[in-house]
Amino acid sequence: MMLFLMFSLGTDRYVLDAGEVEAILPLMATKALPGAPRGVVGAINYRGRPVPLIDLNVLTLGRPAAAVLSTRIILVRYPAADGDIHLLGLIAERATETIERAASDFVASGVEAGIPAYLGPVASDARGLIQRVRTERLLPADIRDILFRRAETD
Repeated sequence: MMLFLMFSLGTDRYVLDAGEVEAILPLMATKALPGAPRGVVGAINYRGRPVPLIDLNVLTLGRPAAAVLSTRIILVRYPAADGDIHLLGLIAERATETIERAASDFVASGVEAGIPAYLGPVASDARGLIQRVRTERLLPADIRDILFRRAETD
């Protein structure tokens, strides 16, 4: 059995592997990043380190996440192309529940063609379908390169 963190995008439910989660934080003030790509809403300070912040609702639904008590910042360990693991903040609605499921409970949805690469297989329960999010495929290469570019020295 694996532990997953559940969250919502609109009325649909999604899960992240809890083993990829560094921390779950309340919404907090962010540093704006002018000119950032769509979905990148800023950066936060986490234990003295700047962490880029993605609003999953903006990225997927075109609207910001609601600023309510159940909306959280999920800090995930993001495997970058350079082999390093970076922290990435994800704003997600209704990120207050965990579930235990076997990896084999998640199966192909049958409509994989044309959906974003980060959307994985689905599982079902009494409330309907739950889709797994593949953290390592969440960011397109161009955005990943912008967010995790090594600092240049002067």
